[in-house]
Amino acid sequence: MPTPKPVHVVYRTCRFAEMLDWYAQVFGSEVVYQNPALAFITHDDEHHRFAFADLNVIAPGVDPEDRGRVGVDHVAYDCPSMRELLEAYDDLKARGIAPYWCVNHGMSASLYYADPDGNQLEFSVDCFASKAECTAYFKGDAIGENPVGVEFDPDEWLEKLRGGMAEAKLLKIDRKAPASPIRGKLMEMTDG
Repeated sequence: MPTPKPVHVVYRTCRFAEMLDWYAQVFGSEVVYQNPALAFITHDDEHHRFAFADLNVIAPGVDPEDRGRVGVDHVAYDCPSMRELLEAYDDLKARGIAPYWCVNHGMSASLYYADPDGNQLEFSVDCFASKAECTAYFKGDAIGENPVGVEFDPDEWLEKLRGGMAEAKLLKIDRKAPASPIRGKLMEMTDG
């Protein structure tokens, strides 16, 4: 991956309100977007540093003490450009390492991988030129229409970039496209 920088952590929790309050007090974080199932918070110029998935909504009946379900969902890393991220994807794919989910969230576009132990990692690129524009996306109406995002084919995107398409044009979310289901550990919990 091209010089990834840690950018955010997503937690699965049965203590949604308590978690938001704790992180607000400890980090001085503010909520940039919240619905009944998800919340995104930040404490600096990054559009979000933490996100929380409320298992009471997503997977009702989960025991709050079940450490197999409650805890870190994934750790995210910011990459410098979509072209570099997709070139790394192409190289990893040739070595038998492929993402399980490719999705444009609207404020960022991401490739999600699972390591050999099943730990989930997100590698993403911001969809806007500035962090302020990404944060504005969180605070606007568009995210409420589709807080998960739209899936994309990384091979198709890489071909378009290699063909000369501007990255900004590629990263603009298609708000008319169908919303992606949540993939990875959260999806596994709702299927079981």
